[in-house]
Order: sequence, then structure tokens, then C-alpha cells
Amino acid sequence: MRIVIVGATGNVGTALLRRLRQESEPEPELVGVARRLPGPDAGEPYDRVEWHSCDVGSPGAADKLAAIFAGARAVVHLAWQIQPSHDQRTLHRTNVGGSRAVIDAAVRAGVPALVHASSVGTYAAGPKDHPVSERWPATGVPGSSYSRDKAEVEALLDSVERERPELRVVRLRPGLTFQRDAGTEITRYFVGPLAPVRLLRYGRIPLVPSNRRLRMQAVHADDVADAYARAVLSEARGPFNIAADPVLTPELLARHFHGWTVPVAAPVLRAAAALTWRARLQPVDAGWVDLALNAPLMSSDRAETELGWTARIDALTALKELFAGMAHTAETAAPPLSGAPDLPGRPAGLLRGRTPGHGNPY
Repeated sequence: MRIVIVGATGNVGTALLRRLRQESEPEPELVGVARRLPGPDAGEPYDRVEWHSCDVGSPGAADKLAAIFAGARAVVHLAWQIQPSHDQRTLHRTNVGGSRAVIDAAVRAGVPALVHASSVGTYAAGPKDHPVSERWPATGVPGSSYSRDKAEVEALLDSVERERPELRVVRLRPGLTFQRDAGTEITRYFVGPLAPVRLLRYGRIPLVPSNRRLRMQAVHADDVADAYARAVLSEARGPFNIAADPVLTPELLARHFHGWTVPVAAPVLRAAAALTWRARLQPVDAGWVDLALNAPLMSSDRAETELGWTARIDALTALKELFAGMAHTAETAAPPLSGAPDLPGRPAGLLRGRTPGHGNPY
């Protein structure tokens, strides 16, 4: 049973390699695709994987991928680029162009199943007081380039489903995805080198910005990986929301991290993000604030019913695990999860002129 994972070295890819190792009858033949590969001494879960290097957004990527996909039972497409946020053309090239190459290669190779990493970010603005099903419009939040790209790829999948009904297409739409090993990666991509994340080791966040629409869902990477494995090994089709309880709110965070909430209006949150991003003080633009304020809450009922999936780790525990990883600079031997001190988003990288939101941190 040959399973190809595109983007196998990232947060979810690493967790999926761990999860698929648990399958024994038959034992899967795991194939990993990434732009930069783990070294020969990377250890678990990167060992015993057939590795191929491919930049999915580069010219000719579909040809290379089609050869890699030959004979696969399923392709899991996880590759997605978050940084550099100041280079939207590069992000679109990888995220949309690269996804198009993966889809084209899967069709040409005659792969029976394509499992795609979508996101809560694909949804149009929605409610924060009750969850929505997978029927909610997957047209994105206009102010977020991440959301627009996710929605554009979902439209590509709509087309291939109509034109190639023999290809089983599954889309997983998880909430924020956390694990300890991603602590350094998430700090680099979303927080930057100036935030005092080491203070998180004391389990305190003194001040938590509060807004009635800052209500978000999260899930542990191991639970997301279990959903991917179930999608690969079943005959499921279509979209599945993946999220754990409880909903993360400013009030909940303040209570569990011994802090106080500070009410902040949405325009102030957007302006603060925009100004600090333009000043190269942190790596995320105001689009991420728009997404946080507008992404709907999701119901995971369909995943529970059709995949038999349930979250084993609650969202708050997953967040605490992430914060511990951030505080202690947790990492793995894979390039995206590396803790190398001179990468963009790390303090030593800043000293070398590698400012947040610039340069390729992968």
C-alpha cells in the first residue's frame, strides 16, 4: 500500500508519518515529498520513508510528481507556504500553483484518491455563536490572502471532481493545529523574534486582547493526522471539518494562563497588526486578524459519523502543549520544524538582517 505525502516534513506531515507507522496490515509504503529533505540521520518518524525532493510550485513539477505518484493508493497533499508574507507572489506560486501541479499529477498518474489539506480558512465569514457544517460557503475571507488561496484551491478541486469522478477527492478542514514539536516553527512563522516566548514556560500570559469575535477552534496535530489516515484508508469523499472542544476564547485563555483580558476593537487589532508587520517587527499581516475575526466555528459531526473520528486531546491541552514547545524551542530534524538559530523569525536571524516576513524560512 503505497501512500505519497506531499509536504511530509511539516507540522501535520510529521504527525501523519507517526500515525501511519501504526498501521500493520498491510504495512504502508510511505513516500515523502518535500522541497528540502531530512538528513540521513534524522531518525523517527522520517526514517524508513522513500524521500523525493520537489518544489511543487516550480516549472515541470507536475511531470516529476506524476512519476513519484505512479502506483500509489493515495496522495495526501499537505504542502503549503505561510512565509515570506511580504512576497505574496511566491506564496501564491507555491500554494495555488503547487496545488494545481499536485492535482494534475494525481490525475495523470491514475491515483485512486487525493486527500487535500484545506482549512477553516477556506470558509466565508460566519457565525461565532454556533458551529457550521461543511455546507457553509468555501469562498474565503477576502481580506486574508491565506483564505483566498485556500478557497481558490478548493475551486480547483471542485473542477476535478466534476471532470474526473473516478478520483476520490477528500478535503480536511481543520482548525488551528498544534503540537509541541511545532513550537519553534509556529514562533518563526506567526510570532517572530521579538516576542518574549520564553516567558510562556511560567504558564502566564499577563494581558490577553479581547474581542467578541475572537473565538477560534484548535486541534492537536496527532488528531488531525488520525483524520488523514482514516480518510486515506476509507472510501470517504468530500469535505470534513476537524476541530476539538472547547472553543478558545480570550476569557478562557486569561483564566488558564493567569492573565487579564483587555477589550480591543477590531479596527485597532487590524491597525496594530498592519503597522507592526510593515515595520518588520512581526511576520503576519492584518489579513490574519481578518481571518481570526471572521472564520466560523465548525461542527465535526460528519467526521465523527463517516470517518469514526473523535478528538482524543482537547483544544486547551493542545494549546498548552504548543506553548510549552514555544517556550522551550521544541524542534525536529525536518527543515520546516528546525530550530536553527539563524533562520528568519529567530533572534539570530534578525541579527543577520533576516527580518520577519522576508526570506524563505522552510
